[in-house]
Amino acid sequence: MDTILKTKNLCKYYGNGENEVKALQDVNIKIERGEFVAVVGKSGSGKSTLLHMLGGLDHPTDGKVYIGKKNIFSYKEDELAVFRRRKIGFIFQSFNLISSLNVWENIIFPISLDGKKIDEAFLKDIIQTLGLEKKLHNLPNTLSGGQQQRVAIARAIASKPEILLADEPTGNLDSKTSAEVMGMLKMSVEKYGQTLVMITHDEDIAQIADRILVIEDGKVAEFS
Repeated sequence: MDTILKTKNLCKYYGNGENEVKALQDVNIKIERGEFVAVVGKSGSGKSTLLHMLGGLDHPTDGKVYIGKKNIFSYKEDELAVFRRRKIGFIFQSFNLISSLNVWENIIFPISLDGKKIDEAFLKDIIQTLGLEKKLHNLPNTLSGGQQQRVAIARAIASKPEILLADEPTGNLDSKTSAEVMGMLKMSVEKYGQTLVMITHDEDIAQIADRILVIEDGKVAEFS
C-alpha cells in the first residue's frame, strides 16, 4: 500500500496545570493514497484540531505528521505555506470564499497565488462536474449555501492537490444539498485520484467513506 499521510504520536495540548486540555493524545493513523477516510466524533472530541494538524495549519505540542516521507513540521513557516498550497486542498464548513471575487476568480485564486499556469481543460471539467458553468460571474453572496460549497470544492480541487481535507463540509447545508455535495466529493476523489480526509459528526454521511476513524477525548480508534 502507498501511505500518503500518517501521524506519529501526535499530541496537542492547550493551557497548563489544572487548565490543561489534551485535544489530541498520541494519535497514530495511516491513510493510503486514493482513500476516502471519515473522522467522526462529538463536538469537542478533537476532530477539527486533528484536521488542522494534518494540514499544517497548527503546530503540534509533540509528534509528527508525514505527507509522503516528509515530516511537514520540519519545514520553515514560509516553506510550509507553499507546500500546503501545492499539496493540500481545504474545504471548510463556512466556505471561506472571498466576497469581492466572482466564482471563477475564487476558484483560480490559489493557482494565481502560486503563479502557476491554469489548466483550463481541467478546470472546465471540474466546473461542469459541479454544475457551476452558469455561475462563473456571480459573486458569492448571490449563491445558495450549496452553490457556495460547490465553489469551495472546485477551488480545493483546482490546484490538483494530492490531499483534500474537509471540515464538516455539509455542516451548513440541508439534507438534500448535503447528499449532493457528498456525492460530488466522492466522485471527485475517484475521478481525479485524490485522497480525502473528512471531519463530520454525521454518522450517515460518514458511511459513504471507505473507512471511518472515531475520535473521542483526543484519541483515535478504527471503526469496525
